[in-house]
Amino acid sequence: MPRFMSLIRIDEQHPFPEPDPEFEKRMGALFEEITKAGVMLETAGLAPTSQGTRVTWSGGKLSRTDGPFTETKEVVGGYAILQVKDEEEALEWTRRFLRTHPESWTVTSEVRRIDEGTPGA
Repeated sequence: MPRFMSLIRIDEQHPFPEPDPEFEKRMGALFEEITKAGVMLETAGLAPTSQGTRVTWSGGKLSRTDGPFTETKEVVGGYAILQVKDEEEALEWTRRFLRTHPESWTVTSEVRRIDEGTPGA
């Protein structure tokens, strides 16, 4: 079965308010369901970009930039790795994940298939 990565994008310049207990309950119930279904292989939030470093290779040289990355509007705030039968199933779980969030929040998920490589290639 193919694996997909869901990259959760957030705007670090506009932090979310403290989540309410109902959000925590909805998210917990979804995580329990997706784990029992054998779909969720791994998930985690990421530390803020203020604690990150970008390393770039360009023109034959390496450069380093310490966070925060204020020039970037959206950053990856977390991820999930899902193992599902097809892309549509990955998208359905992603839609359910996004719907657990309060309506006043803006959260984007980029869903991409993990390239497992072609045997013998």
